[in-house]
Amino acid sequence: MQVTRATFNDVMVPNYNPAEMVPVRGEGSRVWDQEGKEYIDFAGGIAVNVLGHCHPELVEVLQEQGAKLWHLSNVFTNEPAMRLAKKLCDATFADKVYFANSGAEANEAALKLARRYAIDHHSEAKDQIISFKQGFHGRTFFTVTVGGQPAYSDGFGPKPGAVEHCEFNNLEMLAEMMSERTCAVMMEPLQGEGGIIVPDPAFVRGVRELCDKHNALLIFDEVQSGVGRTGHLYAYMGVNVVPDILTTAKSLGGGFPIGAMLTTNDIANSLKPGTHGSTYGGNPLACAVAERALDVVNQPEVLEGVLKKEALYREILGKINDKYHVFSEVRGQGMLLGCALNEEYAGRARDFMVAANSEGLMCLVAGMNVIRFAPSLVIPDEDIVEGLARFERAVAAVVAG
Repeated sequence: MQVTRATFNDVMVPNYNPAEMVPVRGEGSRVWDQEGKEYIDFAGGIAVNVLGHCHPELVEVLQEQGAKLWHLSNVFTNEPAMRLAKKLCDATFADKVYFANSGAEANEAALKLARRYAIDHHSEAKDQIISFKQGFHGRTFFTVTVGGQPAYSDGFGPKPGAVEHCEFNNLEMLAEMMSERTCAVMMEPLQGEGGIIVPDPAFVRGVRELCDKHNALLIFDEVQSGVGRTGHLYAYMGVNVVPDILTTAKSLGGGFPIGAMLTTNDIANSLKPGTHGSTYGGNPLACAVAERALDVVNQPEVLEGVLKKEALYREILGKINDKYHVFSEVRGQGMLLGCALNEEYAGRARDFMVAANSEGLMCLVAGMNVIRFAPSLVIPDEDIVEGLARFERAVAAVVAG
């Protein structure tokens, strides 16, 4: 059956507005569309394709597992799920892992666990969840309400209660909002959708201290910042602040859908059999691929390489900005970077993204004012250089009008 971009409008629910080009093949950091045009991928499936497209080790393990066992449900366990959970625990603060299908589902589990833990150890009155403005935690009704962007949660009826939002990086405001009623504070250690905002390390430490003071759990949403993207396996390792619960997805599967919630033995005990679940969570195919992706990423040469590649991006982006004067700053860490537009070009991030696409570069936006790059952690330097040359042509086109 021949399909084109027009087919999308005929058969798909109109909640997306995809680009006119239709990708059909990818290899490493390169993608080709139906017309055979080549693109360099700085979008990474929105920080998902941590090792690029069709990485040979991920293809190999998918084919191996695909010939063994596809699905069981959690009436049974399986070897890939247990191996992946053990490796995640060994590499992090965690003692226990829960698997889901996505970041939103991992966050849903984390929020439910925090509420159940508060009931088990304190009282039903300890129900307040605090998160941060411009945060993003998923699209389920609970997670989109906890996320600090009302445009995503308005218009669907009554929202889950006892959820409040604080200004990011404002420790004084958080201290005023917290009390013994606070069940949990949920935050991204690096805000992604909100504009690639890196918090002050003192703020992150202060949040941990306030949670300890009020017997509240600290939940780190590392769906976008995790699995090597900042140059650390997880971003919390770079600020030396350990959460009580951590969620991870996106890069975890290298392109195969999977999410996970990590926590300690004491907290995990509040999710007894029957309290929460997922039909596909811990799927053998997903866990086998994620295990191999974790093995590849969690190597010193890969994580150190992320920071070297960040330096290359920043060097070239600085030269582009010296020439065209469109960015107020380049934000972010590692392979999660945001070019924040200055006042002259405010609100035009999508214009730059569309122009880049025309030049053969796939990139993203993070709100109306930030162009986002979330490429493969192992993108070759020559692809960075060529991709940014294409990006410079896109910038020139926007500036020229």
